[in-house]
Amino acid sequence: MTNELNNPNPQHLDKEDEIDLIALAKTAWDGRKTIIKITLIFFVIGLFIAIFTPRQYSVTTVMVPQASGGQSKLGGLSSLAAMAGFNLDMSSGSEMSPVIYPQIVKSIPFQKELMYTKLNFEGYNEKISIYDFYTDPQYSKFNLLSFVKKFTIGLPGTILKAIRGKTKEMNAGIYSKNKIIRFSLIEKKISEFLVEAVYLNIETKDGYITLTAIMSEALAAAQLGQKAQHLLQKYITEFKIEKAQSQLNFVEERYKENKAAFELAQKTLAQFRDQNKNVSTALARTEEERLQSEYQIAQSVYTELAKQLENSRIQVKQETPVFSIIEPISVPTESFTPKRKQIVMIWVFLGGIMGIGWVFGKHYLTVIKTKWKEG
Repeated sequence: MTNELNNPNPQHLDKEDEIDLIALAKTAWDGRKTIIKITLIFFVIGLFIAIFTPRQYSVTTVMVPQASGGQSKLGGLSSLAAMAGFNLDMSSGSEMSPVIYPQIVKSIPFQKELMYTKLNFEGYNEKISIYDFYTDPQYSKFNLLSFVKKFTIGLPGTILKAIRGKTKEMNAGIYSKNKIIRFSLIEKKISEFLVEAVYLNIETKDGYITLTAIMSEALAAAQLGQKAQHLLQKYITEFKIEKAQSQLNFVEERYKENKAAFELAQKTLAQFRDQNKNVSTALARTEEERLQSEYQIAQSVYTELAKQLENSRIQVKQETPVFSIIEPISVPTESFTPKRKQIVMIWVFLGGIMGIGWVFGKHYLTVIKTKWKEG
């Protein structure tokens, strides 16, 4: 009796659920033409995007940075500690952590040099810098998808840009260490593109670095990746040996100065001996002893600096990082985007969802209006 009160008519509830499902199916079936039309519209949009999306080619190189002792800077005990949840830094103070490498790639000097790298682009005999290729109108290629976006989604931005007028640009140019860096607005945009086009992945557990470069052409992508790899090695080397190189430069300067002093003392002593061969006075012997003493001191300093100079050169060589290239850069044969089938399938799926949503939304809106009028 109690169960009957709590659930007075279970068969009636099941019947209502069944009727609801049938009603939903009937609503969908009645609106099938609308669903098909909306799906077809989305199919056409997806097909348009898939066809006119520019191709992108990707190249990858795998490097293993070696420490001066021949061991990889990544992996080892630090990797085991990382797996256990500890950060164990076993590198010495002079070692640069590979975690810093992505920041080097994103740095303004690196981007500045990279954007003025000249690459081979299809249809042009001469090499063109990335900056010129994306800013000079003579190299711009018409893209229907970009054109449609500009005058649809991007129309408000285009109107605002026309109202504001042209912004005064600073002079763009190749990066020089002797000058303060000037980054124009156009260079900033190219830099933002390069940050997405060239990036690093640090695999700390496995002990290797992956550098990836993306461009709209296969050969240009390979050349960009190779240039980025060389630039990365150059910057890391400069940072790594900066201290040792400064010491080497200092010792070289002192060596040249003392070499000149040693040669002068040697020449002065020789001239004095030649001029006083038959002189045996106490004053002459004293002067010769003084010159001999100066010569020996100069020789001792000169010899010691020569040793330090050689040691400093060896130190620079030892500090210079070595990168083992596991997978060199090669020209890709196939583009990695766009994935045309996937794009079309996604848009068809979205079209089906939107079509069903439109039909059910319209149906329930009609039901609500009817009930509102009846109420």
